[in-house]
Amino acid sequence: MLEVRWHGRGGQGAKTAAQFLAEAAMDAGKFIQAFPEYGPERAGAPIRAYTRIDDAPIKIHCGVTNPGIVVVVDPTLMSEEVLDGLPEDGILVVNTSKPPEELKKELNIATVKVATVDGTKIALDTLGLPMPNIPMLGALLKVSPVVSLEKLKGQIRHKFLKKLGEEKTNANIEGMERAYKETKVS
Repeated sequence: MLEVRWHGRGGQGAKTAAQFLAEAAMDAGKFIQAFPEYGPERAGAPIRAYTRIDDAPIKIHCGVTNPGIVVVVDPTLMSEEVLDGLPEDGILVVNTSKPPEELKKELNIATVKVATVDGTKIALDTLGLPMPNIPMLGALLKVSPVVSLEKLKGQIRHKFLKKLGEEKTNANIEGMERAYKETKVS
């Protein structure tokens, strides 16, 4: 089973990204779970979201404590807590302009695969808003092809077209594709 833990702030779309990834996997025939963990916090408060994907039915119903992948949507949340439960062969995907080697050195991690991309800059360039969640999906797929980019594009179109219109939907997809190309991995 693949377990992904997302770290973001309320209003940045971590919950939406977790859901889009899961639903794209479901469209590919997988069993899924996607849910947030937060209380009555306001926009800007730290939140976690989780995605589980498996070939068999998922029988556990709790937060992800040992993720194979951690995605940090908001780099101000980087701390030892983000790494909790991440195995030595895990993957850390961070929204930052820093190169992955620098982040590995700062966090004193040797074996964890680290991927970085400036998701906020990409979102500002493509969408005109600091919403890095969809670019971070592109970064995640770069290091772990859980689902195809095409499946995820389809999910984004399905969910966003009526809600945001064609221009904003296409801008989100452009941001995801750009992040996929620009993600650096160490």
